[in-house]
Amino acid sequence: MFYYIKTNLEKAEKLEIGKNKEQFVAVLTSAEWLESRENFDMGIEMDIDLDSIHSTKAEVNYDSLTGTFSIPDRKDISGPDTKFAFALDEKGIVFIDDSGFVNKVVENIISTKKWVFPSLERFIYDFLEQIVSRDQTILERLDKELDTIESNILAGEEEDPSQRVSRIRSDLRDMRVHYEQLLDLSQELEENENDFFHKENTRYFHLFTQRISRLHDLTASLREYSIQIRDLYQSQLDVKQNRIMALLTVITSIFMPLTLIAGWYGMNFKYMPELEYKAAYPITIAVSIIIVVVSLIFFKKKKWL
Repeated sequence: MFYYIKTNLEKAEKLEIGKNKEQFVAVLTSAEWLESRENFDMGIEMDIDLDSIHSTKAEVNYDSLTGTFSIPDRKDISGPDTKFAFALDEKGIVFIDDSGFVNKVVENIISTKKWVFPSLERFIYDFLEQIVSRDQTILERLDKELDTIESNILAGEEEDPSQRVSRIRSDLRDMRVHYEQLLDLSQELEENENDFFHKENTRYFHLFTQRISRLHDLTASLREYSIQIRDLYQSQLDVKQNRIMALLTVITSIFMPLTLIAGWYGMNFKYMPELEYKAAYPITIAVSIIIVVVSLIFFKKKKWL
């Protein structure tokens, strides 16, 4: 797919590089790139293996700027990333993508964007914005979910949230790494080492850098929050266990003197005159009740119950 950057992206049957003053956008498969890369006159011999892409980055070459994207699926962040490559110079940008992701982004830009001052820099800015367009909403949703989990833990209503919190923390880690890579990419574009971009238009990359910085900070904050929630749940478990141990200790303390009485009079020595008393049994019952009542009052005053 070929496009010229005008007031919007205008589809073209083919590119006339060098003859047309408008900058272009090309979306090719890896096979199409191998067949036609000489036509773009970017001075590179970039063999694309999309399966070997592991990160988002940009590299400055003598006559071009090349790089790769590795983008987490926002519906399944821990799942496989979407991977594609790109190459650009002052004439335009070429995407090498077998997944169809770039075509969807370009279609969104065509349907939603119309530029007063069209430029390659503005297109790249809008392309990068499309990648992170839903991220603020996603992070806010995770924030609300973590807040709900915390409230339920404090109310004692939450079952073990460890697996869900661990999944959220893992997703946030992946997103943080993704944002760090996007920051590096944006800063590389903003630096404009080869002067491919008009200096006044590099402000677009600065705006994107600022947005990614905010998303990165929010992600780091949420990940720290998830760690605090895990610690909170563990502390609540410790409190419950301490309460159980305290209750068992109180029960043991109450029944210890009763056990002593039962053991004492269970010896059945021959010369234990109180065994012959008619009132011995009710007296023993009364003493046991007194011991239990006094123990309960004592533990209540000490706030151990």
